[in-house]
Amino acid sequence: MKSLLRSAWAILIFAASFPSFAQVVLAAPPSGACDLPQSLQAEIATKYPGARVVTQSDLIEGDLKFYRRDHDDACPGLAKADFFGDSKPTLAVVLLPRMKKESQLIIAREVGTEWTIRPMDTGGDPPVPVVWSQPRGEYADIENGKIIRAVHPVFVFCGYESWAIVYAWTGKKIDKVWIMD
Repeated sequence: MKSLLRSAWAILIFAASFPSFAQVVLAAPPSGACDLPQSLQAEIATKYPGARVVTQSDLIEGDLKFYRRDHDDACPGLAKADFFGDSKPTLAVVLLPRMKKESQLIIAREVGTEWTIRPMDTGGDPPVPVVWSQPRGEYADIENGKIIRAVHPVFVFCGYESWAIVYAWTGKKIDKVWIMD
């Protein structure tokens, strides 16, 4: 018990001495929050060598606060939903390439024993965008008034304080509307 208390004090003293390190450590989502199924990880490694899923530690301080306000400790680079309405989960994944140039949004769906991966969009330069799912509903484009009436959950791809795009399955194709720009 004494050694456990000593360890806890040592961590607190270290965190107080190096607040930037503590901020990075505390910004990490719970272990496993950004883990992909092993078979999908292998497929992504082949198609996007060196890319990894965006984590909370990739977000700048302000974006991290926005994200945590609405999504707690979830992974900002991974969202899961019944996107196609067939009771098969679909993953929206924001990948960050090794050189951190331009993030990539993909939608991945397991069909049988294989994954189909659809590249959807890129996030441009930093700051790093995030993704989450939202319930079905009506989503209107802010520029042209186009309306999507989603009958299944949607994915939102967002660059905080800049832009947000909703992706929805229409029954025939994946469609999108800009809800913030």
